Amino acid sequence: MKDVKKSSDWQRVTVEIFGDVYNLRTDDPEALRQCVNKVDATMRDISQNTRTFVGSRIAVFAALKIAEEYLQLKKDYDELLNMLEENR
Repeated sequence: MKDVKKSSDWQRVTVEIFGDVYNLRTDDPEALRQCVNKVDATMRDISQNTRTFVGSRIAVFAALKIAEEYLQLKKDYDELLNMLEENR
């Protein structure tokens, strides 16, 4: 069963992503800031390398880029686990 966080564990954090301000709640502000930095940097990179200026399209492209990176890391991780299992 997943641990349920008490409401007292959550903190309000104000962040900015691609020029928009969001008031979020989290139980791990540092992890949230790392996620925010990744999303913001990816959106800014895409906006410099694409012809669109529509924020929602840039957000979708950023989500796809981050998902692609995640899936590659997961694939690499799974392959590493398989190699370790084979060597046991």
